[in-house]
Amino acid sequence: MTANLRIGAAALSCVLWLSLMGTAILTLTACASNVSSTGMNSDLVTDSDEPETRKRARLRLELAVAYFDKGQTTDALDHLKQSIAADPNLFEAYNLRGLIYMRLSDTPIAEESFRRALTLNPKAASVQHNYGWLLCQQARLSEAVQLFGSALANPNYGDRAKTWMAQGLCQQKYGKNADAEASFVRSYELDAGNPITAYNLSLLLFQRAEFVRSQFYVRRLNNSELANAESLWLGIKVERRLDNRDATLQLGAQLKKRFPQSREYLALERGAFNE
Repeated sequence: MTANLRIGAAALSCVLWLSLMGTAILTLTACASNVSSTGMNSDLVTDSDEPETRKRARLRLELAVAYFDKGQTTDALDHLKQSIAADPNLFEAYNLRGLIYMRLSDTPIAEESFRRALTLNPKAASVQHNYGWLLCQQARLSEAVQLFGSALANPNYGDRAKTWMAQGLCQQKYGKNADAEASFVRSYELDAGNPITAYNLSLLLFQRAEFVRSQFYVRRLNNSELANAESLWLGIKVERRLDNRDATLQLGAQLKKRFPQSREYLALERGAFNE
């Protein structure tokens, strides 16, 4: 699989990057959102408007997110159950429920949770994003792309770069490389600092022998603090194809110094440039 970056959820309205090796892209909706779940044109909800049951539900949901962020899934689920019991109409709670059961590899409950969230708020782009990613893992590419597209069409959605990236990873996983490249380019245009997008776009271009274009993206990544063994190894292969000896040696030295136990450095030692 060439979708090489793992993403976990660590805060509301956030996608967190854990490494360049993994399989999940999760995004959460802000628990303290002032937008009513009935639509974007409703009045803003203030403290005086919310009943005590909803306030309790939001508090429990915030605690559930905090535990989920720390990897304490059982505690997160316990607080989430209390949130839903206090107010079963928070779509954000079912979004988190879907993410929890994705983490637990319980696909049926995760899918049911996302469906419930979209019943409560059909325009919730964060839910469409997460549900799309779940479907991607089940090889339901067309359905996933449809959900990603719905999220991207929402004019109030602020995480388009992440959704373009998720769509690109999904398309890349199933061999739709031309579509994946277009998605990564859109993601990169919106967020040039995203290491997942930069790496995978560079990788696709390298595989298509567009070495100069590939070099542009991987060099920017390797010149940042987000470089890792995979990106350095890709950079080495790109520079080698372009016959840039000095750059190849420099990247090799970085790989040896920073990641001497990595499989990428072992491949470099063997001269296995086709791996």
